[in-house]
Amino acid sequence: MFDRPRGAVLHKRGPIAVALSYQILKSGTSAGANYEEADSGSSARDKLAKRKIVLRELKESAFRLRVLRRTGFLTPAQDPVIAETQELVLIVAKLIRNSENQV
Repeated sequence: MFDRPRGAVLHKRGPIAVALSYQILKSGTSAGANYEEADSGSSARDKLAKRKIVLRELKESAFRLRVLRRTGFLTPAQDPVIAETQELVLIVAKLIRNSENQV
């Protein structure tokens, strides 16, 4: 985990929610960073490899969001975020399938 400023609190829901929140933060930002990297990939194979990392990170984020929702840490107000994450998984999976046909 990374260090956070003293006194910084994401929420007051306990250590499990805090751990899952940090994991979502890491996987979500990793997906975005790797997608940016994929756009500037040095080759088609490099771009494909980075997109596969993006897909793994998005799936991890979606899983953790579902866990938080089912355990009550997230409310129905966050359901659109969970749905959008799943849509991103489908979009990136389609990009990967299309790219595999070209490599």
